[in-house]
Amino acid sequence: MAIDHASHPTELDYASHPMETDYAIHPTELVTPGQINRDVGIKELREAIPPHCFKQSYLTSLSYLLGDLVLAGTITGIGFVFIPQIEPTLLRNVAWAAYGFVQGLAFVGLWMLGHECGHGAFSPSNGLNNTVGFILHSLLLTPYFSWRSTHRRHHIYANNLLKDHNYVPPLHEQYMSRLLFKSERLEELTEDSPLVTVLRLTLRHALGFPRYLCTNISAGEGSFPNPKSTVPFGNSHFAPTGSLFRSEEARFIALSDLGLALMIAALWFASSKLGFSTVALLYVQPYVWLNHWIICITFLHHTHPSLPKFEDEAWTFMKGAMATVDRDFGWVGKYLFHGIIEFHVVHHLFPRMPFYHAEEATKAIIPLLGSTYHADKQRAYLPGLWEAFTKCEWVEPDNAAVQPKDRTMWYRSRPSAPKTSVGTKGWTAWTSSLIIGGKD
Repeated sequence: MAIDHASHPTELDYASHPMETDYAIHPTELVTPGQINRDVGIKELREAIPPHCFKQSYLTSLSYLLGDLVLAGTITGIGFVFIPQIEPTLLRNVAWAAYGFVQGLAFVGLWMLGHECGHGAFSPSNGLNNTVGFILHSLLLTPYFSWRSTHRRHHIYANNLLKDHNYVPPLHEQYMSRLLFKSERLEELTEDSPLVTVLRLTLRHALGFPRYLCTNISAGEGSFPNPKSTVPFGNSHFAPTGSLFRSEEARFIALSDLGLALMIAALWFASSKLGFSTVALLYVQPYVWLNHWIICITFLHHTHPSLPKFEDEAWTFMKGAMATVDRDFGWVGKYLFHGIIEFHVVHHLFPRMPFYHAEEATKAIIPLLGSTYHADKQRAYLPGLWEAFTKCEWVEPDNAAVQPKDRTMWYRSRPSAPKTSVGTKGWTAWTSSLIIGGKD
């Protein structure tokens, strides 16, 4: 179904297209598609991928689910039965810390399967997808249907500074106003000490995901279907009649809230029987690690000194989808996180593709993507995280003198942060010559 792009909502219309809630429709049918070049668009990319890569398998997906459940259950059993018996206390504390980290990895695997369900990539059955996704995400204190709705819009409007839902960076003036510092005196602002940076990272990665669910922080100003609310939690993922959701979604948002309430009640009951400290060690500790990994993974997908952002006038789906980067988390990323880090570009191009076909599909389209494909797989995640956090502080246009439709936004940082060795020449050449069709 083709959409009339001339009627596409403009800034702060609060009227994104209702077909966004039809999860079977590819984003290019809703917004300006764009192309890689004159010969390659979404159609050519799809044709280059073996057809079986788009097919979901009940057996394969359920086997991954069973494996992740067995892994998490085994780790829980080890923690509950054996760790309390360890002596001395110091060694037991070390064992609990290790448990929290390892179980956090297992939680991420289960959360990622819920993520697959949200995209309709887990199985051919929408009913099974939503049932499994609702249970998994509720167990991990994530409001499934609420998250699914805003995540869908993130995939439609990825890297659109007005309408994206994730990690929309501030403009230079906005960034400086948050620091309460005059931008013309930027050279006087020194870089945060490493200790301060570590503290900021720690707080964000421990609390960032719950804060996002409560406030929709980091989303673009035009990402709301309704006017922003002024009441507490009115802009949260928990408000069925709030600013984030259409009226027809309200019952699903309420169901998400019910799932969270049941899980919180289960945790309270477990605490009354086992003690709060036991539940905190068994569940809360890995849950904090889960929050860290969700924030870390999504941040690193979309934040790199060589990746652009786009104002609404210049944006197309293809531009936004290609402004992501594949990274490498080793065997943890491949086997525990189900490859979501290693093959994220193809996931943005084809969100309903099962994760277990993403590697094959990526290899098939790289020749067509050419220099527009971005990967940073030579470094461990901590150096990449440090670079993204310290060198990607705000965005500004490559040429402020031209109209927004003709320019690209690039990450910048304070002068004390060293420049990245990854250039933007290839991206600038591509975006300047990109075919932008159908958007008046």
